[in-house]
Amino acid sequence: MSEAVAAFPAASSMAPAKGVGLVRAWLLVIAGLVYAMILVGGATRLTDSGLSITEWKPLLGAFPPMNEVDWTDAFAKYQSMTAQYHSLNPNMDIEGFKGIYWWEWSHRELGRVIGVAFALPLIFFWATGRTTRKLLPHLLILFVLGGLQGLIGWWMVSSGVNSELTSVAPYRLMTHFGLALLIIAYCFWLWMELGATKRETPSEAFGWATALIWISGLQMALGALVAGLDAGRGYTDWPLMSGHIAPPEMWSMDPFWLNFAENPATAQFFHRLVAYLLLAMAAWTACKFRAQHWSLFLLFAGLVGAQALLGVVTLVHAAPLDMSLTHQALGTVVLLAATRLVWTARPAA
Repeated sequence: MSEAVAAFPAASSMAPAKGVGLVRAWLLVIAGLVYAMILVGGATRLTDSGLSITEWKPLLGAFPPMNEVDWTDAFAKYQSMTAQYHSLNPNMDIEGFKGIYWWEWSHRELGRVIGVAFALPLIFFWATGRTTRKLLPHLLILFVLGGLQGLIGWWMVSSGVNSELTSVAPYRLMTHFGLALLIIAYCFWLWMELGATKRETPSEAFGWATALIWISGLQMALGALVAGLDAGRGYTDWPLMSGHIAPPEMWSMDPFWLNFAENPATAQFFHRLVAYLLLAMAAWTACKFRAQHWSLFLLFAGLVGAQALLGVVTLVHAAPLDMSLTHQALGTVVLLAATRLVWTARPAA
Protein backbone atom coordinates (compact mmCIF):
# COMPACT_ATOMS: atom_id res chain seq x y z
CA MET A 1 0.00 0.00 0.00
CA SER A 2 1.13 3.56 -0.61
CA GLU A 3 1.51 6.11 2.08
CA ALA A 4 2.08 9.83 2.19
CA VAL A 5 5.41 11.03 3.48
CA ALA A 6 5.63 13.72 6.11
CA ALA A 7 8.95 15.34 6.97
CA PHE A 8 9.68 17.12 10.20
CA PRO A 9 12.83 18.13 12.10
CA ALA A 10 13.81 15.86 14.95
CA ALA A 11 13.79 17.52 18.34
CA SER A 12 16.58 16.23 20.55
CA SER A 13 17.62 17.10 24.09
CA MET A 14 21.15 16.20 23.00
CA ALA A 15 21.47 19.35 20.92
CA PRO A 16 23.43 22.17 22.59
CA ALA A 17 21.80 25.59 22.85
CA LYS A 18 24.60 27.14 20.79
CA GLY A 19 26.94 25.88 18.12
CA VAL A 20 24.88 22.86 17.10
CA GLY A 21 25.63 23.48 13.42
CA LEU A 22 29.35 23.52 14.14
CA VAL A 23 29.16 20.30 16.13
CA ARG A 24 27.19 18.59 13.36
CA ALA A 25 29.70 19.73 10.74
CA TRP A 26 32.53 18.38 12.91
CA LEU A 27 30.81 15.00 13.22
CA LEU A 28 30.48 14.83 9.44
CA VAL A 29 34.18 15.66 9.03
CA ILE A 30 35.11 12.87 11.44
CA ALA A 31 32.81 10.46 9.60
CA GLY A 32 34.43 11.49 6.32
CA LEU A 33 37.92 10.91 7.73
CA VAL A 34 36.90 7.48 9.02
CA TYR A 35 35.47 6.71 5.59
CA ALA A 36 38.84 7.62 4.04
CA MET A 37 40.52 5.48 6.69
CA ILE A 38 38.37 2.51 5.68
CA LEU A 39 39.35 2.91 2.03
CA VAL A 40 43.06 3.36 2.74
CA GLY A 41 42.88 0.34 5.04
CA GLY A 42 41.27 -1.65 2.24
CA ALA A 43 44.04 -0.68 -0.16
CA THR A 44 46.62 -1.58 2.48
CA ARG A 45 45.14 -5.05 2.79
CA LEU A 46 44.70 -5.64 -0.94
CA THR A 47 48.30 -4.61 -1.66
CA ASP A 48 49.63 -6.82 1.17
CA SER A 49 51.15 -3.75 2.80
CA GLY A 50 49.93 -4.19 6.37
CA LEU A 51 53.03 -5.98 7.68
CA SER A 52 55.56 -3.53 6.25
CA ILE A 53 55.79 -1.69 9.59
CA THR A 54 56.67 -4.24 12.25
CA GLU A 55 56.56 -1.95 15.30
CA TRP A 56 53.87 0.04 17.05
CA LYS A 57 54.99 3.56 17.93
CA PRO A 58 51.90 5.74 18.42
CA LEU A 59 53.93 8.99 18.57
CA LEU A 60 57.36 8.42 17.03
CA GLY A 61 55.79 6.31 14.29
CA ALA A 62 54.37 9.52 12.83
CA PHE A 63 57.80 10.11 11.28
CA PRO A 64 58.66 7.85 8.31
CA PRO A 65 62.24 6.82 7.50
CA MET A 66 64.16 10.02 6.77
CA ASN A 67 67.27 8.66 5.06
CA GLU A 68 68.69 5.53 3.46
CA VAL A 69 69.95 4.20 6.79
CA ASP A 70 66.43 4.40 8.24
CA TRP A 71 64.97 2.72 5.15
CA THR A 72 67.52 -0.07 5.31
CA ASP A 73 66.73 -0.65 8.98
CA ALA A 74 62.96 -0.75 8.36
CA PHE A 75 63.43 -3.15 5.42
CA ALA A 76 65.68 -5.40 7.51
CA LYS A 77 63.00 -5.65 10.19
CA TYR A 78 60.41 -6.59 7.58
CA GLN A 79 62.77 -9.25 6.22
CA SER A 80 63.63 -10.75 9.59
CA MET A 81 60.27 -10.46 11.38
CA THR A 82 57.68 -11.53 8.81
CA ALA A 83 57.00 -14.78 7.01
CA GLN A 84 55.35 -12.67 4.33
CA TYR A 85 58.73 -11.52 3.02
CA HIS A 86 60.15 -15.04 2.72
CA SER A 87 56.98 -16.61 1.27
CA LEU A 88 55.56 -13.86 -0.93
CA ASN A 89 58.27 -11.26 -1.54
CA PRO A 90 61.68 -12.99 -1.46
CA ASN A 91 62.85 -10.96 -4.47
CA MET A 92 61.64 -7.61 -3.17
CA ASP A 93 64.20 -4.80 -3.20
CA ILE A 94 64.11 -1.65 -1.10
CA GLU A 95 62.16 0.29 -3.74
CA GLY A 96 59.47 -2.37 -3.73
CA PHE A 97 59.44 -2.23 0.07
CA LYS A 98 58.89 1.53 -0.02
CA GLY A 99 55.80 0.95 -2.15
CA ILE A 100 54.09 -1.17 0.50
CA TYR A 101 55.51 0.85 3.41
CA TRP A 102 53.81 4.07 2.30
CA TRP A 103 50.38 2.42 2.24
CA GLU A 104 50.69 1.21 5.84
CA TRP A 105 52.29 4.44 7.02
CA SER A 106 49.46 6.48 5.39
CA HIS A 107 46.88 4.28 7.09
CA ARG A 108 48.44 4.79 10.51
CA GLU A 109 49.05 8.48 9.91
CA LEU A 110 45.42 9.03 8.97
CA GLY A 111 44.48 7.39 12.27
CA ARG A 112 46.63 9.93 14.11
CA VAL A 113 45.01 12.78 12.15
CA ILE A 114 41.57 11.51 13.15
CA GLY A 115 42.63 11.39 16.78
CA VAL A 116 43.76 15.02 16.74
CA ALA A 117 40.78 16.16 14.64
CA PHE A 118 38.48 14.59 17.23
CA ALA A 119 40.23 15.47 20.49
CA LEU A 120 40.98 19.17 19.97
CA PRO A 121 37.48 20.24 18.84
CA LEU A 122 35.96 18.07 21.57
CA ILE A 123 37.94 19.99 24.20
CA PHE A 124 36.87 23.27 22.60
CA PHE A 125 33.18 22.28 22.52
CA TRP A 126 33.36 21.09 26.11
CA ALA A 127 35.06 24.28 27.34
CA THR A 128 32.70 26.64 25.49
CA GLY A 129 29.41 24.97 26.39
CA ARG A 130 28.73 23.45 23.00
CA THR A 131 27.85 20.05 24.44
CA THR A 132 25.08 18.81 26.71
CA ARG A 133 24.84 16.25 29.51
CA LYS A 134 23.27 13.81 27.08
CA LEU A 135 25.63 14.47 24.17
CA LEU A 136 28.97 14.55 26.00
CA PRO A 137 28.97 10.87 27.11
CA HIS A 138 28.40 9.81 23.50
CA LEU A 139 31.33 11.93 22.32
CA LEU A 140 33.57 10.49 25.04
CA ILE A 141 32.53 6.96 24.03
CA LEU A 142 33.48 7.79 20.44
CA PHE A 143 36.87 9.00 21.64
CA VAL A 144 37.43 5.77 23.58
CA LEU A 145 36.38 3.71 20.57
CA GLY A 146 38.92 5.57 18.46
CA GLY A 147 41.70 4.73 20.93
CA LEU A 148 40.53 1.13 21.07
CA GLN A 149 40.65 1.02 17.28
CA GLY A 150 44.35 1.89 17.38
CA LEU A 151 45.01 -0.93 19.85
CA ILE A 152 43.02 -3.41 17.78
CA GLY A 153 44.93 -2.27 14.70
CA TRP A 154 48.20 -3.25 16.33
CA TRP A 155 46.66 -6.47 17.66
CA MET A 156 45.79 -7.23 14.05
CA VAL A 157 49.23 -6.40 12.63
CA SER A 158 51.06 -8.26 15.40
CA SER A 159 49.44 -11.51 14.27
CA GLY A 160 51.70 -11.45 11.22
CA VAL A 161 54.89 -10.35 12.99
CA ASN A 162 57.24 -13.06 14.24
CA SER A 163 54.71 -15.68 13.22
CA GLU A 164 54.13 -18.14 10.39
CA LEU A 165 51.27 -16.10 8.91
CA THR A 166 51.93 -14.35 5.61
CA SER A 167 49.20 -11.79 6.31
CA VAL A 168 47.25 -10.59 9.32
CA ALA A 169 44.82 -12.99 10.99
CA PRO A 170 41.49 -12.71 9.10
CA TYR A 171 39.31 -12.64 12.22
CA ARG A 172 41.41 -9.77 13.62
CA LEU A 173 41.02 -7.90 10.35
CA MET A 174 37.26 -8.45 10.60
CA THR A 175 37.25 -7.07 14.15
CA HIS A 176 39.27 -4.00 13.10
CA PHE A 177 36.99 -3.31 10.16
CA GLY A 178 33.84 -3.89 12.19
CA LEU A 179 34.87 -1.34 14.79
CA ALA A 180 35.59 1.22 12.05
CA LEU A 181 32.06 0.70 10.74
CA LEU A 182 30.64 1.13 14.24
CA ILE A 183 32.52 4.42 14.66
CA ILE A 184 31.37 5.89 11.34
CA ALA A 185 27.76 4.80 11.94
CA TYR A 186 27.89 6.26 15.48
CA CYS A 187 29.10 9.63 14.12
CA PHE A 188 26.33 9.59 11.53
CA TRP A 189 23.71 8.69 14.15
CA LEU A 190 24.76 11.59 16.39
CA TRP A 191 24.73 13.94 13.41
CA MET A 192 21.12 12.93 12.80
CA GLU A 193 20.22 13.24 16.48
CA LEU A 194 21.40 16.84 16.47
CA GLY A 195 19.01 18.03 13.80
CA ALA A 196 18.32 15.77 10.82
CA THR A 197 14.84 15.57 9.32
CA LYS A 198 12.66 12.59 10.15
CA ARG A 199 10.14 11.03 7.79
CA GLU A 200 6.90 9.54 8.99
CA THR A 201 6.96 5.73 8.80
CA PRO A 202 4.57 2.97 9.89
CA SER A 203 5.26 1.50 13.33
CA GLU A 204 6.20 -1.89 11.86
CA ALA A 205 8.97 -0.31 9.75
CA PHE A 206 11.29 -0.16 12.75
CA GLY A 207 11.50 -3.93 13.08
CA TRP A 208 12.29 -4.35 9.39
CA ALA A 209 14.87 -1.56 9.49
CA THR A 210 16.54 -3.15 12.50
CA ALA A 211 16.74 -6.49 10.70
CA LEU A 212 18.24 -4.79 7.65
CA ILE A 213 21.00 -3.06 9.60
CA TRP A 214 22.00 -6.27 11.38
CA ILE A 215 22.14 -8.20 8.13
CA SER A 216 24.06 -5.36 6.49
CA GLY A 217 26.57 -5.39 9.33
CA LEU A 218 26.94 -9.17 9.11
CA GLN A 219 27.49 -8.92 5.36
CA MET A 220 30.19 -6.28 5.81
CA ALA A 221 31.92 -8.44 8.43
CA LEU A 222 31.84 -11.41 6.07
CA GLY A 223 33.29 -9.16 3.37
CA ALA A 224 36.20 -8.33 5.65
CA LEU A 225 36.74 -12.04 6.27
CA VAL A 226 36.69 -12.67 2.51
CA ALA A 227 39.30 -9.94 2.05
CA GLY A 228 41.46 -11.28 4.86
CA LEU A 229 41.47 -14.75 3.30
CA ASP A 230 41.86 -13.46 -0.29
CA ALA A 231 38.70 -15.49 -0.91
CA GLY A 232 37.49 -13.01 -3.51
CA ARG A 233 40.23 -14.16 -5.86
CA GLY A 234 39.05 -17.76 -5.87
CA TYR A 235 35.79 -19.28 -7.15
CA THR A 236 35.42 -16.53 -9.74
CA ASP A 237 32.46 -18.14 -11.48
CA TRP A 238 28.89 -17.09 -10.70
CA PRO A 239 26.23 -18.09 -9.67
CA LEU A 240 27.99 -21.41 -8.96
CA MET A 241 31.31 -21.91 -7.16
CA SER A 242 33.60 -24.05 -9.32
CA GLY A 243 30.51 -25.71 -10.68
CA HIS A 244 28.91 -26.32 -7.28
CA ILE A 245 26.21 -24.51 -5.34
CA ALA A 246 28.27 -25.19 -2.21
CA PRO A 247 31.86 -26.37 -2.88
CA PRO A 248 32.66 -29.57 -0.94
CA GLU A 249 35.96 -28.15 0.35
CA MET A 250 34.10 -25.56 2.44
CA TRP A 251 33.94 -28.11 5.28
CA SER A 252 37.44 -29.59 4.79
CA MET A 253 39.17 -28.11 7.84
CA ASP A 254 39.54 -29.86 11.16
CA PRO A 255 38.36 -28.94 13.74
CA PHE A 256 35.04 -28.12 12.06
CA TRP A 257 34.67 -24.61 13.51
CA LEU A 258 37.93 -23.53 11.84
CA ASN A 259 36.10 -23.48 8.50
CA PHE A 260 34.14 -20.41 9.63
CA ALA A 261 37.32 -18.43 10.36
CA GLU A 262 39.98 -19.67 7.96
CA ASN A 263 38.39 -21.47 5.00
CA PRO A 264 38.16 -19.21 1.89
CA ALA A 265 35.43 -21.37 0.35
CA THR A 266 33.25 -21.10 3.46
CA ALA A 267 33.78 -17.35 3.74
CA GLN A 268 32.84 -16.69 0.13
CA PHE A 269 29.84 -19.04 0.26
CA PHE A 270 28.30 -17.28 3.26
CA HIS A 271 29.16 -13.85 1.83
CA ARG A 272 27.13 -14.79 -1.25
CA LEU A 273 24.31 -16.32 0.79
CA VAL A 274 23.86 -13.28 3.04
CA ALA A 275 24.00 -11.02 -0.02
CA TYR A 276 21.01 -12.87 -1.50
CA LEU A 277 19.14 -12.56 1.79
CA LEU A 278 19.87 -8.83 2.08
CA LEU A 279 18.86 -8.20 -1.53
CA ALA A 280 15.58 -10.07 -1.10
CA MET A 281 14.72 -8.28 2.15
CA ALA A 282 15.64 -4.88 0.70
CA ALA A 283 13.38 -5.47 -2.31
CA TRP A 284 10.55 -6.72 -0.10
CA THR A 285 10.66 -3.74 2.26
CA ALA A 286 10.93 -1.28 -0.65
CA CYS A 287 7.68 -2.72 -1.97
CA LYS A 288 6.01 -2.99 1.42
CA PHE A 289 6.82 0.57 2.52
CA ARG A 290 6.69 2.33 -0.81
CA ALA A 291 5.59 5.95 -0.58
CA GLN A 292 3.71 8.19 -3.00
CA HIS A 293 6.70 10.49 -3.43
CA TRP A 294 9.84 9.08 -1.87
CA SER A 295 10.96 6.27 0.41
CA LEU A 296 14.16 5.55 2.32
CA PHE A 297 13.45 1.84 1.89
CA LEU A 298 13.43 2.30 -1.90
CA LEU A 299 16.74 4.16 -1.73
CA PHE A 300 18.21 1.40 0.41
CA ALA A 301 17.03 -1.28 -2.01
CA GLY A 302 18.63 0.60 -4.90
CA LEU A 303 21.96 0.81 -3.07
CA VAL A 304 21.85 -2.89 -2.17
CA GLY A 305 21.05 -3.80 -5.77
CA ALA A 306 23.98 -1.74 -7.05
CA GLN A 307 26.25 -3.30 -4.42
CA ALA A 308 25.16 -6.82 -5.41
CA LEU A 309 25.83 -6.15 -9.08
CA LEU A 310 29.21 -4.62 -8.28
CA GLY A 311 30.03 -7.62 -6.09
CA VAL A 312 29.40 -10.05 -8.94
CA VAL A 313 31.45 -7.98 -11.39
CA THR A 314 34.30 -7.72 -8.86
CA LEU A 315 34.19 -11.46 -8.26
CA VAL A 316 34.31 -12.56 -11.90
CA HIS A 317 37.29 -10.22 -12.45
CA ALA A 318 39.12 -11.85 -9.48
CA ALA A 319 38.84 -8.81 -7.19
CA PRO A 320 41.13 -6.19 -8.80
CA LEU A 321 42.16 -3.34 -6.51
CA ASP A 322 39.94 -0.63 -8.03
CA MET A 323 36.77 -2.74 -8.09
CA SER A 324 37.39 -4.14 -4.61
CA LEU A 325 37.81 -0.68 -3.12
CA THR A 326 34.67 0.57 -4.89
CA HIS A 327 32.78 -2.45 -3.54
CA GLN A 328 34.01 -1.67 -0.04
CA ALA A 329 33.17 2.02 -0.40
CA LEU A 330 29.62 1.33 -1.56
CA GLY A 331 29.17 -1.27 1.17
CA THR A 332 29.89 1.38 3.78
CA VAL A 333 27.30 3.66 2.17
CA VAL A 334 24.77 0.79 2.33
CA LEU A 335 25.41 0.44 6.07
CA LEU A 336 24.96 4.18 6.59
CA ALA A 337 21.71 4.04 4.63
CA ALA A 338 20.56 1.25 6.95
CA THR A 339 21.54 3.44 9.91
CA ARG A 340 19.38 6.22 8.51
CA LEU A 341 16.51 3.77 8.13
CA VAL A 342 16.71 2.68 11.77
CA TRP A 343 16.97 6.26 13.03
CA THR A 344 14.02 7.40 10.93
CA ALA A 345 11.77 4.45 11.79
CA ARG A 346 12.62 4.48 15.50
CA PRO A 347 9.47 5.09 17.57
CA ALA A 348 9.26 8.49 19.23
CA ALA A 349 10.22 8.49 22.89
